[in-house]
Amino acid sequence: MITRLLICLLSLSVLMSACKSDATSVEATKETGPTSLQWPDWIKNGNIYEVNIRQYTEEGTFDAFARHLPRLQQMGVKILWFMPIFPISETKRKGTLGSYYAVSDFRETNPEFGSRTSFNEMVAQAHELGMKVILDWVPNHTGWDHKWITDHPDYYTKGADGQITDPINPETGESWGWSDVADLNYDNPAMRKQMLADLKYWISDYDIDGYRFDVSHGVPLDFWETVTPELLDLKNDIFLLSESEIADHVNLGLFHAIYGWEFHHLMNAIAKGEKTASEIDTWRAKKDTLISKGVYMNFTSNHDENSWAGTTDERMGAGANTFAVLAATLDGIPLVYGGQEEPLSKRLEFFEKDIIKFERLANHDLYSTLLKLKRDNKALSAGTAVNVKFTKLADSDHVYAFSKEHEGDKVVVIVNLSDKAQEISLLHDINGVSNSITGGPVNVPAGTKRSFEPWEYFLASSK
Repeated sequence: MITRLLICLLSLSVLMSACKSDATSVEATKETGPTSLQWPDWIKNGNIYEVNIRQYTEEGTFDAFARHLPRLQQMGVKILWFMPIFPISETKRKGTLGSYYAVSDFRETNPEFGSRTSFNEMVAQAHELGMKVILDWVPNHTGWDHKWITDHPDYYTKGADGQITDPINPETGESWGWSDVADLNYDNPAMRKQMLADLKYWISDYDIDGYRFDVSHGVPLDFWETVTPELLDLKNDIFLLSESEIADHVNLGLFHAIYGWEFHHLMNAIAKGEKTASEIDTWRAKKDTLISKGVYMNFTSNHDENSWAGTTDERMGAGANTFAVLAATLDGIPLVYGGQEEPLSKRLEFFEKDIIKFERLANHDLYSTLLKLKRDNKALSAGTAVNVKFTKLADSDHVYAFSKEHEGDKVVVIVNLSDKAQEISLLHDINGVSNSITGGPVNVPAGTKRSFEPWEYFLASSK
């Protein structure tokens, strides 16, 4: 095992202070007891960029991806979410390269991506550029050649025949179809203890900044009630994202964010003309009754949506960028799937090599504007105990218009979420802001009528 001392020596100038800070936070929490979920500014005004190492470059390695870090920092990226970096099981593998989510060792890196040392060096570079790193963790299952299969078969769920089974849909009793993975048994306390130890390993030895938990909705709630305080005692400002829409995951202070699947599907339906922009208010009202802490993560794409549901062009057509503006500025924390700045106009193969090919970066300026606004403008802050003033600027079935204000900052967003020209009448003045796309001050009195072209968007900010 690589020790904390060795990690510091590998990148002394960057990691020495990080290791010292880590030790201080652990010592402090031992005196004061379990640490509650913290909301530092980098989370309140954070944005997430999902990294698919295999497809990101021709080499598909940590070192090759690291060359993109300065570009991503310039684009305003704050949190880098790496899809699973671990070795992939060969037993029952799907396709040529297999699924990242069929993990064969929770304490190693996929040799195709690079060594633990190269991963550590990449993390250090990201930290030096002011970015945070979270790992995609798979607590629900492992690959079929994980060493636990032979060393600890009791760690796994058994079927009626007494054999280890793949994950089962509890509602139907049928397999999810994830035949390349084996379901973990959370009735086994020894398995839980080892899972927690492996989670701590990447924080203590590699100074990562949190986790995105895959299929967290399939793991018992009491596991998270144990895990979260333990991780916070190790490093109190980590970011925790749950792949679920379970309100208790945030309401109980176990995660900062859950998935905004309902809002995502609403955007897709609006794009197809099946629903209207006015239904966003209904969703916001419902959201406020469901979660009292934490936030939703909003997205127009991610690795699952892109590969299995279709590209944003397929699902949202000419409105893809307009919905990106909405997802980045409405309540919550926005996600960009790596390659959307290109844009990513194809479905990436999930089990094979399929390079993104960064050539045009046609959406780079748009995402730079959105990510920097989220990072720098307090009107886009989100999180527990963050009270942002939200004002509707127009009544329309097809145009969604609003302003947000917080601690002296302001953002104005108007999006035509239809394929037809629309006209609105402003309910409130728009002033004290500048056009975020074209520049120049904006001062428009209430009552002004304004037409918007199909899928047109307007974005203005006080800073």
